[in-house]
Amino acid sequence: MDDVDAANSFAETIRKLESGTSDPDPRTDVDIASLVEQYPDLKHVTVTSQLIPAHSGDLPARLYTPAGTPRGALVWAHGGSFVGGNLNMPESNWVALALAARGFTVLSVEYTKALFGVHFPVPSIDLLDAWVWAVDELGIDLGAMHIGGASAGANLAAGVAVRLRDGQGPRPASAVLVYPLVHEVLPEGSAELQKVLTLVPSEARFPQSLVTQIVANYLGPDQPRGDPYAFAGNARLNDMAPIFILNSEYDEHRLSGEEFARQAMDAGVSVHLTFEPETLHGHLDQPHSPQAQRSITRIAEWLANYSPAEPSRV
Repeated sequence: MDDVDAANSFAETIRKLESGTSDPDPRTDVDIASLVEQYPDLKHVTVTSQLIPAHSGDLPARLYTPAGTPRGALVWAHGGSFVGGNLNMPESNWVALALAARGFTVLSVEYTKALFGVHFPVPSIDLLDAWVWAVDELGIDLGAMHIGGASAGANLAAGVAVRLRDGQGPRPASAVLVYPLVHEVLPEGSAELQKVLTLVPSEARFPQSLVTQIVANYLGPDQPRGDPYAFAGNARLNDMAPIFILNSEYDEHRLSGEEFARQAMDAGVSVHLTFEPETLHGHLDQPHSPQAQRSITRIAEWLANYSPAEPSRV
């Protein structure tokens, strides 16, 4: 995909989203009823719609509450290149259901998209507002509250984690970043990783030409590059909360995730870096795959390890 192809493709995606002509998800087995039928443990999760007050207006969200006393909480943002995705997609809905079934309260947030002239910092502030609301309203010990997201949502979560490190709100117990894009320019990566990425199918690729279009649309024409809250790879990472990074094996976002892990570890941050084998970008949106199921287990184990049974509120 060259620069022209990337520009045309992403521009067409935005045109369809803004005109409401995007193709709907054709799958008939990823709604809540279908998921509960196939995975009975999900039936114990209570799902309620929420409106979260934010600077940009009320944000739609869903609160997923487990049976019994929650083990902790996660404020979660789905992906979609800052322009797509919604609360119904499995990367939002199924992820939240599956983690809630494992004992964690999940607030899945519908941040404002970078459409119709909206740009950074609006989506970032949206997630920050949702985090502060969750800390104030959920009644869960701050020492067991986490922030996270996938892809563009992981970008937002990483940026908000930097904001919280800088005193813009209560610090999370950790940040959970799944196939994050946190650099404006993809890092080079190792020769070994570059060889792995040659196996990415053309239709699943995120080459720099496409990343450049996503970044430009998200930041807008007036936002200078290098903002640490827009792309956390620009930030000084000292004193950050612990970070969990889960990449897809065959995904150019892995270049960003692995470099961010290195930056954070160099800054003395506790980091767990891993990848899900034999997966493409967005694998959490495939709830019936064994790889996605394994990834949920990995995330739940991380949340449990960083959610002490009786943490002190700070």
